[in-house]
Amino acid sequence: MKTTTRVAVIGGGVVGCSVLYHLTKLGWSDVMLLERSELTSGSTWHAAGGFHTLNGDTNMAALQGYTIKLYRELEEITGMSCGLHHVGGITLADNQERFDMLKAERAKHRFMGLETEIISPEEIRKIAPVTNTDGILGGLYDPLDGHLDPSGTTHAYAKAARLGGATIETHCKVLETNQRPDGTWDVVTNKGTIHAEHVVNAGGLWAREVGAMAGVYMPLHPMEHQYIVTDEVPMIAEIIDGGGEHPHVMDPAGESYLRQEGRGLCIGFYEQPCKPWAVDGTPWDFGHELLQDDFDKIEDSIAFAYKRFPALETAGVKSVIHGPFTFAPDGNPLVGPVPGMRNYWSACAVMAGFSQGGGVGLMLAQWMINGETERDTFAMDCARFGDWITPGYTRPKVIENYQTRFSIAYPNEELPAARPFRTTPMYDIFDGMGVVWGQQYGLEVANYFAAEGEPRYETPSFRRSNAFDAAAREVKTVRSAVGINELHNFGKYLVTGAGARAWLDRIMAGRVPKPGRLSLTPMLSPKGRLIGDFTISCLGEEEFQLTASYGSQAFHWRWFLQNLDDGVKLENISDIRSGFQIAGPLAREVLQACTRRDISDMKFMDVRRMSVGMADCIVQRVSYTGDLGYEIYCDLPSLRALWQVLWQAGEPRGMRPFGMRAMMSLRLDKFFGSWLSEFSPDYTAAETGLDRFISFKKDTPFIGRAAAEAERDTGPTRKLCAFEVEADDADVVAYEPIWLDGAVVGFCTSGGYSHHASKSIALGFVPIDRAKDGLTVEIEILGKMYQAKLITTPLFDADGARMRG
Repeated sequence: MKTTTRVAVIGGGVVGCSVLYHLTKLGWSDVMLLERSELTSGSTWHAAGGFHTLNGDTNMAALQGYTIKLYRELEEITGMSCGLHHVGGITLADNQERFDMLKAERAKHRFMGLETEIISPEEIRKIAPVTNTDGILGGLYDPLDGHLDPSGTTHAYAKAARLGGATIETHCKVLETNQRPDGTWDVVTNKGTIHAEHVVNAGGLWAREVGAMAGVYMPLHPMEHQYIVTDEVPMIAEIIDGGGEHPHVMDPAGESYLRQEGRGLCIGFYEQPCKPWAVDGTPWDFGHELLQDDFDKIEDSIAFAYKRFPALETAGVKSVIHGPFTFAPDGNPLVGPVPGMRNYWSACAVMAGFSQGGGVGLMLAQWMINGETERDTFAMDCARFGDWITPGYTRPKVIENYQTRFSIAYPNEELPAARPFRTTPMYDIFDGMGVVWGQQYGLEVANYFAAEGEPRYETPSFRRSNAFDAAAREVKTVRSAVGINELHNFGKYLVTGAGARAWLDRIMAGRVPKPGRLSLTPMLSPKGRLIGDFTISCLGEEEFQLTASYGSQAFHWRWFLQNLDDGVKLENISDIRSGFQIAGPLAREVLQACTRRDISDMKFMDVRRMSVGMADCIVQRVSYTGDLGYEIYCDLPSLRALWQVLWQAGEPRGMRPFGMRAMMSLRLDKFFGSWLSEFSPDYTAAETGLDRFISFKKDTPFIGRAAAEAERDTGPTRKLCAFEVEADDADVVAYEPIWLDGAVVGFCTSGGYSHHASKSIALGFVPIDRAKDGLTVEIEILGKMYQAKLITTPLFDADGARMRG
C-alpha cells in the first residue's frame, strides 16, 4: 500500500468514487481512496438508483443535470455499463399550489437550458399509463430523468479514476486522522499509516465518525428509507414487449416516487411517521445489511399509492429494500473545505447520490485544485452551518426535511422544527409585540409584526401572503416617521492590530476608510467573483468593524482565516455585538434625544463612539432602508437598556418596530441588492454595479484585482437592472426568465412589492447592449407573462437628499 498521497478520500460509495475520478480528470493523479469494506458498502449498494434534475436551487439543479450527462462519458471512458435508462420523469400536481410550484420550476429551467415542460392530465395518461390522474391538474415532464445500476455506476467511477492514476484500497479501515503542524495529515489505517496533504471525508453513513476523528462535527443524520419492488405488472410487461419503457412518476401528494423495475414497478416513500437511524452513531460492522421490514410506518402511503397507481394493488411484492441514507438539516449535501480546518474537505450527506454525486465530485475537485468553483455552491457548502449547530438541532431538522421531501417548497415558508433555538435578549419583548418569527443561521429573526386580531403565522404561498398588510404598515412607518429594527442578523467582525489596514486593503477590493468613516466594498475571489459585500467601519487607525450577511459567517470566516496576515487579530463578534437600526425622517430626532453628544454634524457614512442612554455604542450614519438612518451597536448585555431608551424617545414620535419583510420592500425603492440574490459567487462586481465601490486607484494587489481590471477593460456582457412589473397577485421571487423579442435573454435575481411606490419591482440581468431606460420586456411569473419596464430612477429619494442630508 502507498504510504504517501496528495489526497486521501475516505469512503468508497458513489460520492467518494466521483470525487476521486474528478480529481484525476482535473489533473491530480497522486490520489487514493480508502474503503473499510468493498466499494458501494453503506447506502450506495441498496439505493433505488433514480436520478432527476428537479431541485429548488438552480445551481444544484444544474449540477444534477451535469451528473446525469456524465454517465455516458463514464461508459465511453471505461467500457463499462452504468445500466442507464433515460425514461423521463413526471412530477404530479394535485392542487393549484403544487401546480404553481411546477410552473415556477419550469420557468427557471428556461434560462438553464433544461428541456422540461408542463403537461396536461391527458398527456400524463398517455406517457405514464399506470397513473390515475383523477384530481391531477397537470405535471412537469423532464426527459433527463431515469435510473441506473448503482453498483455498476460506482465501479465505473472507480475504473475511470484508476485510469487517471488513482489508487483504491479496499478493506482498509481508517482508525485515526491526525494533523501535523504543517497542515498535512497522518491517516492511520489497519494496513498502516498514510501521509496525505489533503483528507476528504466521504464517509457516508460513517461521516460523523470519520469527522470526529479530526475533531469535526458533521451536521447530518441517517434516516430509515424503504422502497418496494413488485412482481411482473401486466401493463409494464406490455410496454416492454412493445419496445418501450415507463417513465418515473413522482407524486408529492402521496410522498412517493415510482419507476419501472424489470417487468414490474419500484415505489418508494417519504412517509410522515419516519424514523431516524443510528442516533448515537453508525456501527462500524454495518455495511451490506438491510433493516427489518417496517410496513406499519408506510401503511398510509401504500393505501394512497394504490389509488394513484391502481396496478400496484394486484401486484405481488418481489422484494422490500429498507436501509439508511444520510441527510443534512436542509437536505442538501455538505461539501467543501471544513471551516476552521486546514486541508480537510467534506463530501457528505449526499442523499441523492446518483442525481448529485457527479456535480459534488466536480465542485470539490475544482475547489481543491483551482481554489474556487465555477459556480455558486453555497446551497451545498458545509459552511452554511456554523459552529452553533448541534446533534440535538440536526436530528429534528433532518426528520422535518425527510417529511417535507416532496412537500411544496414556498419562497416565504418558515419551517418549525427545532425552533426557537438561538435568540437574542429582545426575543420576549418582540414576542409580546406580536412578532411573526423567521430564522436565519439558527437565529430567530423578526419577519413582521402582526396587529391585534391578525394571525401570528405567515401563510406559505407563491403569491402575496397575509404578511402583505403588516409589511405595508411597517414601510409607511419608516417612510413617514421612524422605524426600529434589531441588528442581530448582521455578521460582525472586529479586525485589529498593526497590520489590520494593510490586510483589509489586500482582502477587500474597495477603499479602506479613514478613522471615523465607513466604506462599502465587495470582496472578490481570485477570479473576480463576488464572495462578500461588506461595510468597513474605521473605529481607529488599528481597529475596524466589518459587517456583512449573518448567514454567511462560516463562509466568510473560512476565507478570512485562509488569507490572514501576521500582525492582524480577527474576532467574530456576530453574537457578542448587536444593536438597532433606526430609520425614517425622525430618526435623527430620536437619536439626539437619547445622547448628550451633538449629532447634527454627523454626515452620511460617519461612524462615532458615543453613549446612548446608559450604553456605550458605536453609531453609524447608514441604513439599508435607503432612508435617513443610523445603525447603533452595543454589547449584548446592554441591548435591552439600549432598546428602552430608544423606545421611550421613539414611541411618542410614532416609532414602530419593523421586520425583514418590510426591509426587503424598502430596499427595492433604491434598487439595493441583497447578498446571495444580486450579489453571489455566480456574478462579478461589474455585472452587478458593485464595481463602483472598487478602488482601482489604490496600489495594493488586492485579491481578484487582475480579473476585475480585465473586466473593466473589456466590459461585462450583462447588467443588473431594475424593472417595474405589471404583476397582479404574485411578484418575482428569483430566477424567473426575462423575455425579449420572443426569446429568454435574462433572469431575475429577486423582487417583491414596493409598498412605498405601490409597484411590483424585479431585479435581474439582461444583455448590456439592451439595458436602456424604458426597455420593455416580459417576465414569466408562475407560467404567466407580465410586461415589465426597465427603470433607472429610484422610487424613493431619487437624489439621495434624505439619506445623505
